Amino acid sequence: MNASDLRKKAERLRALHAGPRILVLCNVWDAASARIVEEAGYPALATTSAGMAHMRGYADGENIPPEEMAAAIAAVTRAVRVPVTADVEAGYGTTPESAAETVRAVLGAGAVGMNLEDSLGERELFDVALQVARIRAAREAAERAGVPIVINARTDVYLGAIGEPAERFGHTVRRANAYREAGADCLFIPGVTEAAVIERLVKEVTGPINILANAAAPPVGELERMGVRRVSVGSGPMRATMTLVRAIARELADQGTYSSFTRSVMTYAEANRLFERGQDDSL
Repeated sequence: MNASDLRKKAERLRALHAGPRILVLCNVWDAASARIVEEAGYPALATTSAGMAHMRGYADGENIPPEEMAAAIAAVTRAVRVPVTADVEAGYGTTPESAAETVRAVLGAGAVGMNLEDSLGERELFDVALQVARIRAAREAAERAGVPIVINARTDVYLGAIGEPAERFGHTVRRANAYREAGADCLFIPGVTEAAVIERLVKEVTGPINILANAAAPPVGELERMGVRRVSVGSGPMRATMTLVRAIARELADQGTYSSFTRSVMTYAEANRLFERGQDDSL
């Protein structure tokens, strides 16, 4: 895909963060899941790092080699017309140059957005100044490529339970606002589900907020009312799919019956039709 096409898709993705409706992202992990979600009418897609790592035989947490992640992202972007934003964890390195290199890989794979985490591992975050430098390097790399990639800067203060509970809100706001000033388009704050905290974050953070949805999170309509601009579901759909496959395997092994994969399922013809459009019909 050429720079002009990527630029148009990046601009479409950025515009979706400005309303009028909240951007809902049902995360995908391969071409099949991407086509299913696109067919459901979503205007953009997001990948899940955990789903893509598991799909290729790795644990999440930057265990997948960067070139394999790029190939997995490319398989998704080739299969769909809508813009794709890629979860590339912390950028597969600790330096500003590694963040810039990840931007180049993401664009090379045909995606026009990316998550960039500030987590070094369990309960440890990058120094704020270093993460700011990494975001600036990512933005500069995108500018040099001529594509305004949408950077979704993630802070794991809540997800990693960093520091004392009473200090987490202020810590999160400081990081999110610093990342926004450095060039992030959206601020991803996973681990927050309490409505009162989310409402406060919307007021204090100076850019669009992305909330990670789970069973404890407010429904999409409520998040939209609060002013949240983006909601994603992470590895949830992929894990739900794995749960179904486990149920199929257990039923087949234990009972010798087939109901778990024959009842109310997509037909062979329906599945095949998802991929029948031509190779040049991807924009």
